[in-house]
Amino acid sequence: MTKDLFFQAIIKFICGVILVGLLLFLPAGTVNYPAGWLFMGILFIPMFLAGIVMMFKNPELLKKRLNAKEKQAEQSMVIKLSGLMFLAGFIVAGLNFRFQWILLPEVVSWIAAVVFLLAYLLYAEVLRENTYLSRTVEVQENQKVIDTGLYGMVRHPMYSVTILLFLSMPLVLGSVISFVIFMAYPLIIAKRIRNEEEVLEEGLAGYTEYKKKVKYRLIPFVW
Repeated sequence: MTKDLFFQAIIKFICGVILVGLLLFLPAGTVNYPAGWLFMGILFIPMFLAGIVMMFKNPELLKKRLNAKEKQAEQSMVIKLSGLMFLAGFIVAGLNFRFQWILLPEVVSWIAAVVFLLAYLLYAEVLRENTYLSRTVEVQENQKVIDTGLYGMVRHPMYSVTILLFLSMPLVLGSVISFVIFMAYPLIIAKRIRNEEEVLEEGLAGYTEYKKKVKYRLIPFVW
């Protein structure tokens, strides 16, 4: 662990808390938005704890996860589309609460929160299985194909988990309209996967054989 990495992680975390808070509570017109606070809690408390663990046990992995700058134009577009989805989804959720458009029962928020936390545990397991995971599409030095655990079921378990995470978010926030907006994510991530697999086949030894062994990308027996 280095001081630079520590401060980079803390600054990004604080900026994330502030940004999401503004995107939710400003449109809501109040801080008395219980589903908003529930979401902030289940999002940022596990994120903080995971960051602490990585900082001391695997700082190199933390460094990779903090780097979100894509080199490829196609992947950069995917990141921008995802960012627009989050902006629209969070703002609409706040507006939905403010103007009482279509409010889901409180129990839906709590069930979705449980799904989110379970998905976060799977996210942690993926990180444990594959320490090469980066937020950018690239082949790293000495990278090897991982084909055990969740990687023995689908080729991109990280993306499978993020679909669960992201589709549960608007339900935690109690907004059906936001859920419709977040339904764009599977389409966005499918575009990312196609390009990523081209990069991996070209630069990662054994990936073509791995594709033959594990046939499904995101969902077993579906795709």
